[in-house]
This record gives sequence, structure tokens and C-alpha cells, in this order.
Amino acid sequence: MSRVGIIGGGAAGMMAAAAAALDGNEVHIFEKNEKLGKKIYITGKGRCNVTNACPQEDFFRNVVTNGKFLYSSFYGFTNQDIMDFLEKAGCPLKTERGQRVFPVSDKSSDVIRALSSSLDRLGVKVHLRREADGLLTEEGRCVGLRLKDGKEERFDRVIVATGGLSYPTTGSTGDGYRFAEETGHKVTECSPALVPFITEGDTALRLQGLALKNIEASVYKGKKLLYREFGEMLFTHFGVSGPVLLSASSYVAKTIRKEPLTLSIDLKPALTPEQLDARLVREFEGQQNKQFKNSLGGLLPSKLIPVIIERSAIDPEKKVNEITRQERRQLLEALKDFRMTLTGLRGYNEAIITQGGVSVKEVNPSTMESKRLPGLYFAGEVLDLDAVTGGFNLQIAWSTGWAAGKAE
Repeated sequence: MSRVGIIGGGAAGMMAAAAAALDGNEVHIFEKNEKLGKKIYITGKGRCNVTNACPQEDFFRNVVTNGKFLYSSFYGFTNQDIMDFLEKAGCPLKTERGQRVFPVSDKSSDVIRALSSSLDRLGVKVHLRREADGLLTEEGRCVGLRLKDGKEERFDRVIVATGGLSYPTTGSTGDGYRFAEETGHKVTECSPALVPFITEGDTALRLQGLALKNIEASVYKGKKLLYREFGEMLFTHFGVSGPVLLSASSYVAKTIRKEPLTLSIDLKPALTPEQLDARLVREFEGQQNKQFKNSLGGLLPSKLIPVIIERSAIDPEKKVNEITRQERRQLLEALKDFRMTLTGLRGYNEAIITQGGVSVKEVNPSTMESKRLPGLYFAGEVLDLDAVTGGFNLQIAWSTGWAAGKAE
């Protein structure tokens, strides 16, 4: 039996604790907050998108950074495994659109309760309000941890599951990066990810609060396409957000730090330009004597109409029957290529995850053990791993936490 110390009581830390305890080890979690799972509590807008129910091989297509590293851990503890684990622990689950898995109750607190009760049943010793301040090493091996109060705790294995930098109010303040660097590990450059964009001009402010479904968003660096996806988006007072844009942020985070990018929104992606033109002709034929500004209600949300009219450069007072073919083409372009300039990303306070972290080149993908320092393991967001929205990032936490906990 080993004595295992875990720094951090979030998703990865709790799963590592459960895995280690199931093997009969003495397990201790040190959590600086007053309760476990503080970040889980706010994920999925308080509902907790536990995982994704897609086929296991599809997970890799949704990982943005270092997907190959996850091959062993994803298959070692799958989406079905976490679903079974939580349901057996008393948290029934349901699958929604996009294969996203949530608790039936829509309460993230039920996920935390199921995990906590499992740890309790397995005899895991949880130390709340106990903040780790560093790692103990002897003769090239990690042998324990030092707490903020100066006390030292010795362990056969130490698992760092401290999270990243996103939502710092939950305790994610980058402690694990410091522990890694102090013990000679490389930490790749970090940035907010799954985070809203800031845009140029006042368009977003004018459209603030407008949510659009079934749009296609494309992000360009000059003429080079960096990202394209179909889904939902939201205009905010500072820019754009919503699932499709949050995922885009993970793909372009590094690039947008160097230069602004172009967002092109296709408001009618289900229609080809020819089909949309035919639709416009039909719309206009039924409203021949209306003013142009009053003719778009069947096509667009009311809040969007004044902006589209401006972009089409058609006189809003003009009668529909006076609109020329060229003007209709201008309207078509405004609908199929609604452009905004992306100037940056919002900060860690609004980021769902952190991109960057402990270099996976220095970690064994099967066990999560450091290649530099035996006895030291990393799990979850502290590692240089991230994925798009939809439950994939929590699955990274569950799978890497399980691998670290199961390792010998």
C-alpha cells in the first residue's frame, strides 16, 4: 500500500483520489478552498457538462492541443466509465444535443456530491483550507509536499491537480505551474481559452444580447482560414461569444495575440448564394410596395435588421419593387459574409480553461508520472492539454486523473 498525496480537489484531483483509493492506497487530498469541486460547480452554467457521449475515437478530433498524448488515458478511462461511475454514485445523467452529458437534475452540485460521497466511502482523507506551497524532493525523487503553514507531509507519490489560471476565484491561480518550474519542468506559454472575443467598433454593442442559432463562423488571418464551425453565437457589449466562438478562441489564441483577425459570419449557411437569392426574390415579390426597412422581418431578427440594411448600402426608405439586382447582391453579401474584426480575447476571469501548461513531453502518457522526477504526477488542466466545448475538457480531467491515481 502506498501513501498518495494529491494537491487540488477539483475534477482531476478527485478522480485521481478515487482511483488510488480503489487500489487500497492511503490517499490524502489537500484543497486550499473551503470545499471540493469549486470549479465543477460553475461549469456548464452551473449544470456541469460531465462528458460527451460521442464515440471514443471522436474525442481526439475535439482536442485542440496534444491529442495524441491522451490516447492511453482516454481509452483507460472512457466517457462511458465516468458516466457509470457517477450513476453508481447516485447521480443519474442525461444526454442532450451535441451528445453533451449532464446530470438529470441540471445541478452541478449533484456531480460534486456523488464524487465526494465516493471519496468518503473509499476512505480518502480530505484536508480543506490546506494550501500546498511546494514539493519535497530527495535524491532525484518527489517525496512529499510542503504546506503554506510550513508543515511537511511525506508521500510515496504526489499528484499535482491544481488546475490552470481560468476562473481564479475558484482557486485556479497557477500554483501547479510554479511547482513544476521549481522542480525543473517546462511550462509552455499560457493563455485564456474557450473565452469570448473582443471586437472592433460598435456593431457588437448595438447587437448586445442577440443570440443566433444555425450560423457558420469562419475566422481568417488575412486570406488564410484558421477555423470554421457551424453552431450558435452571442453578441455582447464587448464582442462575440457563444459555443462556436468559444471553441474558435482555442484555435486562434496564439495568433490573435500577435495581430487582429477577421470573423466572417454566414447568417444563412443552409442556403447557397443562388438559393438565398431566390429566397430574397420571393420575399420581395410578396412585399412589392413596402419600404425596404420593413421587408426583412421574415428573414432576420428585428435587432439585426438595421445593421444589415446599413451593410447592404440600400436606402432603407426605398420601395422593395425599386431594388436593383446589384443591390440585392449587396444584401446577399451582407447576409452570407457578415464581417467583424477580432482584436483580442477576454481574460482568465471569463475563460473556461487555460491553454498551455506543463509540457507533456516531460510526462509519461500512460501514468502521468514526470519523466524528470519520479514520484511526481500531473493531472488535468495543469497539463498542456485542451479541447473545445462539449464536455471534452472535463473528460481530459477524469481520464488523466484516473491514470495518475491508478499508476504505481
